[in-house]
Amino acid sequence: MRDFHTDHRWLSINTATVRMQHGEPWPLPKILDACAARGIRAVSPWRDQVAAAGLAATAAQLKALELELSGYCRGGLFTYTDAASKQAVRDDNLRALDEACTLGAPCLVLVVGALPGALAGKVAHKDIALARTQVGEGIAWLLEQARARRMPLAIEPLHPMYAADRACVNTLAQALDLCEALDPAPAGEAAALGVAVDAYHVWWDPDLESQIARAGGGSDGDSGRGRGANRLLAFHVCDWLVPTTDLLEDRGMPGDGVIELPRLRGWVEAAGFAGYSEVEIFSRRHWWQREGGEVLDTCIERHRRCV
Repeated sequence: MRDFHTDHRWLSINTATVRMQHGEPWPLPKILDACAARGIRAVSPWRDQVAAAGLAATAAQLKALELELSGYCRGGLFTYTDAASKQAVRDDNLRALDEACTLGAPCLVLVVGALPGALAGKVAHKDIALARTQVGEGIAWLLEQARARRMPLAIEPLHPMYAADRACVNTLAQALDLCEALDPAPAGEAAALGVAVDAYHVWWDPDLESQIARAGGGSDGDSGRGRGANRLLAFHVCDWLVPTTDLLEDRGMPGDGVIELPRLRGWVEAAGFAGYSEVEIFSRRHWWQREGGEVLDTCIERHRRCV
């Protein structure tokens, strides 16, 4: 397991962590400058932030600052109700894929979607099995486009509390089942379809250690599945606060909650992951009310001490 105590060379900042400071948007160009000034080597930007700054301008700034990406947020939301909404979903995912290529991302992170209309508070139906079928079909379609562009896709399973509105793939096992069905890459071959392991979403799972090993190409221990390509494409860290006061926007800074982040990172690295630990925090009442530089400095300190 890598030693993070002496430097922060393997820290990445998901730009949602500092998207709002004192309740006002902190523009992406300022975020990138502030990261580079602190020796942070990688970021993972969100599409709306990139759109506000301009895709070409963001790509140029990343190159000038010599910043890498640990991922690009996000594609997905594959469920639909009719032909028009299905086409709109596909068009938007193609745009996300091309943006990831332009920015040189190592993967496009997928939040797969759930019951259509749920995010807007108007659920079109309650058939979660249908939603999962549409998700599988959507990923299969996007995977063809991604292979042509050599851009890996990373399914991010979300905590079950998001099963209705954001993602009906809620465990690492579900995500890996999709990966193996749609992209049966053998051991030693680069996976076109993998997973983003987000501590906030998966820490509670009693099968987490064995499923991380499976994601790395080993067996899951029960069915014998695995022994394939390494599908660990991204690793996100934050903490689960007790109590949590908002299901979306009350994530904790590493070290402030109940997740054993060093143990989880140990499992991920033992399975073959050697990339960035990406700090991703949504915190409307706390960290989004702080000065951006202070938040980044805290991320550096906590990455060394708590991740």
